[in-house]
Amino acid sequence: MFLVDFSDDLPSVAVIILNWNGWEDTVECLESLYQINYPNYQVILVDNASQDDSIQKIKEYCQGTLKPPSPFYTYNTKNKPIKTTQHTEQEVKSFTGKFKDSQSNQSLILIENFENYGFAGGNNIGIRFALEKLQVNYVLLLNNDTVVDKNFINELVNVSEKEVKIGIAGSKLLNAYNTDVIDSAGHIIKWGRVVDRGHGEIDKGQYDSANDVDGAMAAAALYKTSMLKEIGILDESFITLGEDAELSLRARKHGWKAKFAPKSVVYHKRGKSITRKDVINSMTILSTKNTTENVLRYATLWEKILYSFILIKEGSFVVIGSLLGRNSMKTLDYSKLIINSYKRIILSLFKSV
Repeated sequence: MFLVDFSDDLPSVAVIILNWNGWEDTVECLESLYQINYPNYQVILVDNASQDDSIQKIKEYCQGTLKPPSPFYTYNTKNKPIKTTQHTEQEVKSFTGKFKDSQSNQSLILIENFENYGFAGGNNIGIRFALEKLQVNYVLLLNNDTVVDKNFINELVNVSEKEVKIGIAGSKLLNAYNTDVIDSAGHIIKWGRVVDRGHGEIDKGQYDSANDVDGAMAAAALYKTSMLKEIGILDESFITLGEDAELSLRARKHGWKAKFAPKSVVYHKRGKSITRKDVINSMTILSTKNTTENVLRYATLWEKILYSFILIKEGSFVVIGSLLGRNSMKTLDYSKLIINSYKRIILSLFKSV
């Protein structure tokens, strides 16, 4: 099997980045990642069957011939070329040899998926690879549309190492287009569902001293390997949206804690790949389905009651918008989804009594 020779005493971290037709963001993210201070990490880039020239562009970046511009850093010429090993998803599943790299934090393992498996399925291929082939202490999921601060892994590991049962640590996510604005300061439960704490607020440090949270957005989240081996990885039935919340809620159910690491700063271009007009309707449907599923699985009786109001309120907003021509959602189909979701929540209340 693959075996990375991590030479430092600090916990080893596998950083998994999922790319799908987004090489411009991905190479900017990679450049920021290869400039961090943490010495003991391995980068795994999983390409989710991109239809553009992502693979070629990423390889050009690693060779040093493509220089990604960014307002967040100065491009570093000294760490190029970046050693790259390229494999298909089938090759990494069946590989039985040894992989040694004494400079793992200056290399890239590139895995090419045969299909677009969504966020959960695509990341799971990287997670399984890290757990089975690399034998790391932590798995870090990092969105390709992020840019990281040099100390972001240091701070995540520092928080995670404080207690054995801290299984999840999340970064402070700031809006990449307006860095004074919070994108997420950890996941919390509000009105029965998981939401991003502080989203849209000006960052005044208001959440920096309160680091107990219910989970972390997988745009930048560190997961303890021992936890993942105990409770499992992302639920692929979610496809995209809410799978990180489900993992956090499942972890909490099994006695694991989640913490917010306020000094771990990551800049996030939220929703860049899922808010295009050609996918926004399917994302709205998935959001409703997956949020409802999380509530059914993990919410208390009172949380289910609260969520039922949110479901009707937000569902009605989408339906009315469709009737008025403000969105292209199929009114009848989405109405059926809302009604069915509401019925499931109400029926679950009687089962809980």
